[in-house]
Amino acid sequence: MEYLIQTSFKFAAELLVLAFILITFLQSGIDKLTDWNGNVAYIKSVFAKTFLANISTFLLAIIAFAEMLAGILSLIGIYQILANQDTFYGFLALIVAAKVLLALLFGQRV
Repeated sequence: MEYLIQTSFKFAAELLVLAFILITFLQSGIDKLTDWNGNVAYIKSVFAKTFLANISTFLLAIIAFAEMLAGILSLIGIYQILANQDTFYGFLALIVAAKVLLALLFGQRV
């Protein structure tokens, strides 16, 4: 128990960021999958007059997969930090989450 408390304090920032990514991205990915048709209709309407119109459904699938991946990697990262103070999977989660956010920002600017 003492080990978990010390590790939690030592890696507090990492654990909090990973918890935020876990909740945000996993929930967003699950929402996209549970209301797939609604999300497809919305994305098609957003990109209707852009060069992304023909591949918007495919891009939605990629984003949903990447969001789920970021959430799962965050969960693994939290476990790895608490189990053996390893930040590798947490770092991967941050990279995937950053790429998802960049893709979403790009999509909003098109």
